[in-house]
Amino acid sequence: MTLAATPRSSPSSTTITSLPAMEPHSLSLPRRQGYACFGYSDSKPKLVRLRGLGGVVDETDRTIVRRLQQDARLSNRQLARELGVADSTCLARVAALQDRGVITGFHAAVDLGGIGRSVQAHVSIKIRPQALPTASAFCDAVADLPDVIAVYMVTGEADLLAHVAVPTTDELREFVLQLARRPEIADIRSSIIYLSRRAKVIEPVEGP
Repeated sequence: MTLAATPRSSPSSTTITSLPAMEPHSLSLPRRQGYACFGYSDSKPKLVRLRGLGGVVDETDRTIVRRLQQDARLSNRQLARELGVADSTCLARVAALQDRGVITGFHAAVDLGGIGRSVQAHVSIKIRPQALPTASAFCDAVADLPDVIAVYMVTGEADLLAHVAVPTTDELREFVLQLARRPEIADIRSSIIYLSRRAKVIEPVEGP
């Protein structure tokens, strides 16, 4: 028999009900829309319905998210040992977090100075006309530029804020001048970043 979580009256709460047992499954992890496989029991996949659960489910999920942010190269076996669960259960948990969009990828952190981009800046952009389709399309265009790390649509005086990294201040000036030639630009300003700090781990929080 397998278990499925079904929502109560509150969107964030669940109850456990029974589902018919599934046929024996191969060693590959099963994927069903709205379900996550949490390992195997007697050759049958243990599936949990994720309806009503949009992010992390429990402390095990929170630990996985925390540890993989600290070290994305952590092996499944080592992670499972730290969690105190079977390797297959750990693998299934990570796959479920990826399916739900909680874990979006695994990346290498690089020193920007070490790759020749020692000058970082925030570029504030005001566009025209101030319409969502225009802002959205321009945001995508700026995000595709090779010097741009990230771009944000924001409130306040500016409409967009781009985080850029370039080799020199001359390169930054050239970036701003090139961008200013676009017809959507009403105003553009840059601020060089002298010092930055980034949190190594962002802790999951429970919803309301």
